[in-house]
This record gives sequence, C-alpha cells and structure tokens, in this order.
Amino acid sequence: MTYVVTEDCIKCKYTDCVEVCPVDCFHEGPNFLVIDPEECIDCSLCEPECPIEAIFDEDDVPENQKQFIALNAELAKEWPVITEKKASPPDAKEWEGVKGKLKYLER
Repeated sequence: MTYVVTEDCIKCKYTDCVEVCPVDCFHEGPNFLVIDPEECIDCSLCEPECPIEAIFDEDDVPENQKQFIALNAELAKEWPVITEKKASPPDAKEWEGVKGKLKYLER
C-alpha cells in the first residue's frame, strides 16, 4: 500500500508534506510532487499536511484520478528526492481547485 499525489498538486506544489515523511519518498518535478511507491511505508503522515487535499491512500484515490497511481511510480524514478519544505509557486493559490490540470504537468 502507498499514498498517491493526485492532480490537485499540479501547479500548486505545496511542500508541507515532504518534511513529515520519515522515509523521504517524495520526489519533485517542475510543478508537481510524487510519492515513490517503493519507498512509501503507508504511515499516513503526509495526507493531513497537504493544504489542498491532493494526497490519498492508494485505495481511496478517486476514480477519475486513478491514472496518478502509475504516474507517481513512473515519475518517482525520474525526479530527485525532496526532503525540505520550499516556497510554493507564486501563483499557487490561483491554481487551487482548478480541474483538468494534467495537461499542465511538466516533466
């Protein structure tokens, strides 16, 4: 079992979640974070830290977000680990709640 970062994180990329992770399973891309399913120990500490509720237990990922399970696994292999909180993008608030953000994902 693992936790999954979903579409709401795209272009918001709040990093509150990374500091609480005891196993450093978060990876950072240009405008999105992912969780490495091979490293995640299912501790659930990250989920309540996400201010936009973009992190879900794999079993609870909304049906329309299921593609993010594979996307987290794929991108975690490519992106570097992030362990410290960083400033969010200056326009993050403008992207909160916006639907259909997958097309804006930068690899």
